[in-house]
Amino acid sequence: MVAYAPQGVTGLSIGLVTGVFAPSGVFDLRPGLPVFDMTICARQPGILRTDSGLALQVDHGLDALTAAELIMVLPGTGFREDRTDHVVEALRAAHRRGAIVAGHCVGSFLLAAAGLLDGLDATTHWQYADEMAATYPKVTIRRDALYIDHGQVSTGAGATAGMDLSLHLLRAHHGAAVANRIARDLVTPPHRAGGQAQYLDAPVPSGEGDDRLDEVLAWARDNLGQRPTVDQLAARAMTSRRTFLRRFRQATGTSPNAWLTNQRLNQAEELLETTDLPIEHIAHHVGYTSSAALRDQFVQRRGVPPREYRRTFLGRQP
Repeated sequence: MVAYAPQGVTGLSIGLVTGVFAPSGVFDLRPGLPVFDMTICARQPGILRTDSGLALQVDHGLDALTAAELIMVLPGTGFREDRTDHVVEALRAAHRRGAIVAGHCVGSFLLAAAGLLDGLDATTHWQYADEMAATYPKVTIRRDALYIDHGQVSTGAGATAGMDLSLHLLRAHHGAAVANRIARDLVTPPHRAGGQAQYLDAPVPSGEGDDRLDEVLAWARDNLGQRPTVDQLAARAMTSRRTFLRRFRQATGTSPNAWLTNQRLNQAEELLETTDLPIEHIAHHVGYTSSAALRDQFVQRRGVPPREYRRTFLGRQP
């Protein structure tokens, strides 16, 4: 995995990507998980200044992109000036040979400059969405999305959405169990849907209400097989249905039903990866009435039915 750092690279983006992919460090007490060969590169080796002025020693130039399986283009203050022929061509070459290329925040501008987003939906930090749309009219900008994955090309929104994008890529290529384990190490939610809102206009007020909602969400995750309803969740939160729906959307950026669907699919993926339970059993365990119901929604998310996903996932494990 290679992270490309432009001039003025944000310290936050480096922390996020190394937290997920770095092969060693304070979070690396995770036996049994894959060890990633991670490299940070720049236009040329040497000292690179971060957005806060810190000096970062970068030992690799664009040659690091020639063999990378996954490339994450990080955001930086010089993103408008960094669209040079050398960088753009290096990304095009990596894409041509089959590398997965992702852009975090304004890093998406470089992917657009390379033509990798032409004809596709893409996202970036909401503050720069209009600029990106005006600069690259062949790209359809989705201002509200956390991240968008087209398989070989992905884009993510700004700031901490880089964590969501990184965990999504980890989940897509190494499975839910790995992504969930690393998310627990990082004390972050293991999966936020890409279509979730980038930011919340009216966050839930801090206090007892927040703790209660957290408890309700934790209970729902542990009891998906009981197929909790919105009314049951509202009752556990000790609020009216209307108040619960408002607070839920303020806190999560999505609806209870959409959130529950994501949780069910997350658990189904992990059970498919880590157990040999029958598909019907998994479907009931995560709250579906039948394996057919699970199959329909699983195909929408993954493009393949659960049985094929299990066979493919287990087949690519070392």
